[in-house]
Amino acid sequence: MNKKSCLNCGRSISDEFCAHCGQKADTARITPHSLVKHDILGSIWHVEAKFFRTLKNISFRPGETAMDYISGKRIRYNNFISLLLILFGFNVLGYHFYEKFSPAEILSDDVLNMKNFFSKYSKTILFVIIPMLAINAYFLFKRINLNIAEHFIIGTVSLLGILILFLLDDIVSLIGLWKPVSRIFDLIDKIIFGLSVLFPAITYWNAFKKSYSKPGLLWRVLVLYVLMGVESTVISLILYTIF
Repeated sequence: MNKKSCLNCGRSISDEFCAHCGQKADTARITPHSLVKHDILGSIWHVEAKFFRTLKNISFRPGETAMDYISGKRIRYNNFISLLLILFGFNVLGYHFYEKFSPAEILSDDVLNMKNFFSKYSKTILFVIIPMLAINAYFLFKRINLNIAEHFIIGTVSLLGILILFLLDDIVSLIGLWKPVSRIFDLIDKIIFGLSVLFPAITYWNAFKKSYSKPGLLWRVLVLYVLMGVESTVISLILYTIF
């Protein structure tokens, strides 16, 4: 078997990648062709394909995606925390455009107050929902033997799914400003909102459906929602009272 030295670290290599630093063995001189094909187009395609594949898996198989990540299958996915911040930024941008193009009569005081509240406390909400989900699920789904950090990952995937739906809802709301299709898109808007409320339940059901009976999983998910509802109300009241 022919061996050669890695151009990055100098170690002897005989496979496709260097076992020491991970660089490809066939690294060659950069040419105009390789620059365009591999460095520019290849990098863009790799990043975009991975990004959209992660969004797709979170949207259609959220629990299984979270369990894959927990079990070590991570190279196929974008980092969930980074993706969370990206989607959060997209949601803020999406609402900005909705607010910009909406007629004044649509943007009631209640809508504006809600927007101001979430703008002001967005980071607090972001960093409170996931720990709440993780801690509650840790005690409710003890049989799975996941630690609190692993439940944190499942909670992150739940919130990612909600943010994906919220972003889709922003797009639907923008299209719905066109009066000829407003009724249809108002209905779609309500469906998306319902899915966003149910998404944590879908995530945990998808993750643990093989570990619990349907009745056992159902009551645990219902208790999770009750706990989340009570805790969210308390936190919102505290924020409203203090600030």
